[in-house]
This record gives sequence, structure tokens and C-alpha cells, in this order.
Amino acid sequence: MSQTSLIAARQEWQEAWGIRSFRRKVIAGFLITVTILSFFPSFFQRIEQRRGIVLNDPLLKLVPAHNVSIALFIIIWTLSTLAAVRAVQNPRMFLTFVWSWVILSVFRMLTISLVPLDPPAGLIGLVDPLSNAFYGPKFITKDLFFSGHTSTVFLLYLCLPGRVDKRLALLITFGVATLLLIQHVHYTLDVLGGFLFGWLSWWIATKTILREPANPSN
Repeated sequence: MSQTSLIAARQEWQEAWGIRSFRRKVIAGFLITVTILSFFPSFFQRIEQRRGIVLNDPLLKLVPAHNVSIALFIIIWTLSTLAAVRAVQNPRMFLTFVWSWVILSVFRMLTISLVPLDPPAGLIGLVDPLSNAFYGPKFITKDLFFSGHTSTVFLLYLCLPGRVDKRLALLITFGVATLLLIQHVHYTLDVLGGFLFGWLSWWIATKTILREPANPSN
């Protein structure tokens, strides 16, 4: 970012941090995020040990499995870096993403627990050292319904404020969804569910937790 952008971002954060409700939401969101991330390894390692069902997915049967991990890693983390820069510039976007992600993570743990699935035939393990670091020592393949990668990048699309950024994020979201199917990492249902729960998490966050109080100084 340029020096002017850094100064503007600092002013934005100083003004936002002066609002008590904003401070409380940032601190609470941070603490809950850390708690969820610390719980992830044990949760996913436990999920990997159970038996699930294999879905009949006509679309995956038509798509030969290929390893596209490098392409997925590059486009996902390119968008994540862009979103991090925008979040530094925009406190509202930062807060929206944090709480949307918290809700999304709760949804995901709930749906994975309630919908036991075994991985699709032909699955090729997704190599993403940054994301996999939160999953524990054993490689995870049964975190299926719904797709965490799809839902998270779609969430970034919903949170980004700029028109150009949003277009890029939406393009990347569909690219990620397609590549996940090509690698047979997820069923089609998982990917579609990622769009649904990504939007639902963002909607709940913006309509409840992030609703502006009548007196913003409180």
C-alpha cells in the first residue's frame, strides 16, 4: 500500500476503534476465532476416523481426476492476500469477515458431524500447507459437506467492497469450485453447499451481530 493509503487506513481504524461496540465485537470475534482454530485439529482428526457413505455423483463420473493443487493454492491465497490488504484498509470489512467466518465454521462443524461421508472415488489429496496446518497430523479427506474452500472464497467475495475486487473474487470462487471437482476433493453437493452456507453465514452476521446500534458510541 502507498503511504497515503496507510495513513487513510490508520485514520479509519482509529475512528472505528473509538466506538465501544466495534472494539467489543473485534475482541470477541478474535477470541472465538482462536478458540475455533485450536479446536479444529481434534475435531477433524476424529471425523477422519469414522465411517461414512459414498455418494453417487454423476458429474464427478464424467470428470477425470487430475491434480490441480498448485493452481488451487495460488488462486486461493492470491485472493486471501488481496482480502487481507482490503481488510487492513476497511475495518468494517474486517469485522464482517471475522464474524461471518465464525458462523461459517460453526455451520461447517455441525454439517460435517451430521452428514458422515466417505471421499469420492478417485480423490487426489489437496496439497495446501497453509490450510492443512489447522487439520492436525493426519491428512483429512472426510471434511466433505460442505466445502470449506468454496464457502470461504465465496465469503471473501461477499465481504469485499470494491466492484473490481468483487468481480475477481467471484471469478476465483467459480474457479476454485471447478478445480475442487476436477481433483475429486469434494462431491458436487459439497461445492453447492459451500455457496449456500457462505451466503447464509454472511447474511446472519450482517443482519444480527454487525447491525449498527442506535447509539454507535455504546
